Amino acid sequence: MSDSRRPRPVTTAKAITPVLPNRLRRMSRWMVRACWALLLLLPAGLLAYAWVGTDELLLRHANLSAHALLAPLSDLQRAGAGVLLALPLGFLLVGIWNAKTCFGRFAQGQVFTLDAVVGLRRVAGWVAAAALAALLCSMAASVVLTLHHPAGQRMLALGVGSNHLVTLFFAALVWVMADVIGQGQKLAEDNAGFV
Repeated sequence: MSDSRRPRPVTTAKAITPVLPNRLRRMSRWMVRACWALLLLLPAGLLAYAWVGTDELLLRHANLSAHALLAPLSDLQRAGAGVLLALPLGFLLVGIWNAKTCFGRFAQGQVFTLDAVVGLRRVAGWVAAAALAALLCSMAASVVLTLHHPAGQRMLALGVGSNHLVTLFFAALVWVMADVIGQGQKLAEDNAGFV
């Protein structure tokens, strides 16, 4: 049998590693730094907001009007509201950590890889969890902040704002982008298997 008639061995395709322009690598490195800044500054901002912010600011975050305040908030109520504010932020910080990891890989030229797809899906999932937790935690915060009110004057407030919807849209957008990259990677691996 001649060499031309022999079947070619099928090799397993590795992830596509295109040569990224220096501009994209540089932007990815800047995004890693921006993620680090957010990971450090957001928790500090939350602490300042929860402890230095006025009672009215905390009420507004819980979708309550200033008229809902019958007496100054106790330290225990502030601490409870702070914990409830921290939960969605914690989810968001995990999403930012995953984004930082993705941008670090992008800076190294690893774009169309399974790690990139998984990382982007994690970003989307954690950001969506943060948006949903913000809705639930603001409801719980309204209860905590009015807990010392007399019976019949305690409140449970629900507020859905455009920021929640935009955050959920962003999470869905990143998830779809991850799926597109994953499908592109599979097609490239299939094509490489035929060569």
